[in-house]
Amino acid sequence: MKIEVKAAGGVVVDSEGRIVLVHRPRYDDWTLPKGKLDAGESFQDAALREVREETGLRCRLDRELPGVRYRDNKDRPKLVRYWLMEVEEDPGFAPNDEVDELRWVEPDEARALLSYERDRELLKAL
Repeated sequence: MKIEVKAAGGVVVDSEGRIVLVHRPRYDDWTLPKGKLDAGESFQDAALREVREETGLRCRLDRELPGVRYRDNKDRPKLVRYWLMEVEEDPGFAPNDEVDELRWVEPDEARALLSYERDRELLKAL
């Protein structure tokens, strides 16, 4: 039996109701910022860290959103817990190997741009 991969991320919303999406060149997809937990790290800390690493945004947690379960590209079970987040500081986005583009988009545009149905489903929880 394969061990479940644990990850966390954020649905970052600005004062105008726009949502931040990231493009990952490795997968050529548009998704919400997220990533795997480090050893001993809480889901909440991982969510804040991953959003900061992928977007540059320093955020604070709001409410937890429904978790998402699926099988990853290595066929392992994966749980991603998400939080609604608000930006506390925006020092600016710097493209990197993991994320080469960031976009702030309206919810309808986000649903159209997102690559995965599981991400679109998550937006319905907002």
